[in-house]
Amino acid sequence: MTKNQFELEYEEKIRNNIKKVKDVINSTTNENVNVMAVTKNIKAEFVNVAIKEGIKLIGENRVQELVEKYDKYEKDEVKIHFIGHLQTNKVKKIINLVDCIESVDSLKLALTISKYAEKLKKTIPIFLEINIGKEEQKFGFNPEEILENLNIISKMPNIKVNGLMTVPPKKNVVQSFKEMNRIYVDISNKKMDNVTMKFLSMGMSEDFKEAIIYGANIVRIGRLFFN
Repeated sequence: MTKNQFELEYEEKIRNNIKKVKDVINSTTNENVNVMAVTKNIKAEFVNVAIKEGIKLIGENRVQELVEKYDKYEKDEVKIHFIGHLQTNKVKKIINLVDCIESVDSLKLALTISKYAEKLKKTIPIFLEINIGKEEQKFGFNPEEILENLNIISKMPNIKVNGLMTVPPKKNVVQSFKEMNRIYVDISNKKMDNVTMKFLSMGMSEDFKEAIIYGANIVRIGRLFFN
């Protein structure tokens, strides 16, 4: 189907946006940073433009949207992470569609993922989501309780804890990133069984540069790519 002028211009804008973000990241750090395209409300055809520009990590927030777009993605060498709040009764809908669930925010959710993964005879990588600002309206583990919960989750079969993620409070971003880095390093140094701190996922369009400074190796970019 022939693309209209708006679609052609939008695709070119996406390509330019991605180049700008990559240039900023390259000027910020020499470390390897995984750039995730957050694709909420973005049509699969436009996500595929980002994939063609070298974005190999996709972040999905909503179960139904992921299910509807999954087969339309050009998925060669692309990993899909689920990053939104996940209800336990929706786990079975996505467990075969994603490479990682970043937003594990409770023991109940971790156990549910473990049970479904065990049935499928596969191991699912997960991140634990930390409510670093202890905000009532946000999901995630309390930072003071993360080690206690991690000790329980690490013993669940067929899941592997590969990192941490957070969405910091807007009023206290830098301090939140500092605290997340401290927790991340502390857990890494404990060398717990079935826990590999490969990834620290934090930072979005408005604060990804600060996140990288404080150790993020996954940044989740939506608005700067697609708006």
